[in-house]
Amino acid sequence: MQRFDGKRALVTGAASGIGRATAERLAAEGAHVFCADIDADGLATTADVIRAAGGSATTGLLDVSDVAACRRSVEAAHSERGRLDLLCNVAGVGVHTHATEISPEQWERVLAINLSGTFYMCQAAIPFLIESGGNIVNIASTAGLVGVAYSAAYCASKGGVVLLTRSLAVEFAHRGIRVNCVCPGGVDTPLTRAFTLPEGAKMELFQRMRSLGPPLAKPEEIAASIAYLASDEARYVNGTALAIDGAQRA
Repeated sequence: MQRFDGKRALVTGAASGIGRATAERLAAEGAHVFCADIDADGLATTADVIRAAGGSATTGLLDVSDVAACRRSVEAAHSERGRLDLLCNVAGVGVHTHATEISPEQWERVLAINLSGTFYMCQAAIPFLIESGGNIVNIASTAGLVGVAYSAAYCASKGGVVLLTRSLAVEFAHRGIRVNCVCPGGVDTPLTRAFTLPEGAKMELFQRMRSLGPPLAKPEEIAASIAYLASDEARYVNGTALAIDGAQRA
């Protein structure tokens, strides 16, 4: 499939995990991908993989918690090829601890990257996407749809992403922009592999969120859903929160 032939995409969090898989998938389907992340080495690897496969990619360092940096990144992606068709907000972090023990710094960092960063990128990109009739795909989480123990900051940030997505979809539908989000359950990424339960945590509270299928999804499976939502095949899909969770919430 070449659903993105001639399209220009910006992917945050592109240095690893879902972000890298998304950048690779879009490039494989013909998009020129501007890969953005705070991890320079990871970005270089992503771009090398894309180019080795015959795709087109450039990179730019980006801290999504910095509103000015978000604007510069979007402007760079647009000016590079004179248009921007797609924004994928994948960059994210998590903290898992007892709610009574979350520090103000931890709380602010999770919301700054997961929620504010997503908003800053959308805000900067929307004028260009109106020009191109493009769309946005955000990464939320099943933790943005249901409560997850020891994840207050993460749940708050991802729940915010879900409703931010829906709000923007309603506001800009008449301008020809679609805004959707994907809500993965457990995915085999560096973020997930680094996960540890806080001391004294009750395992049964996590068991209620277990997948009924394979224990973890692959980043490429999430990237495939992002590619669908971003493509013209999903032209009538707007404001949705697509859960990919192995019946986790069923």
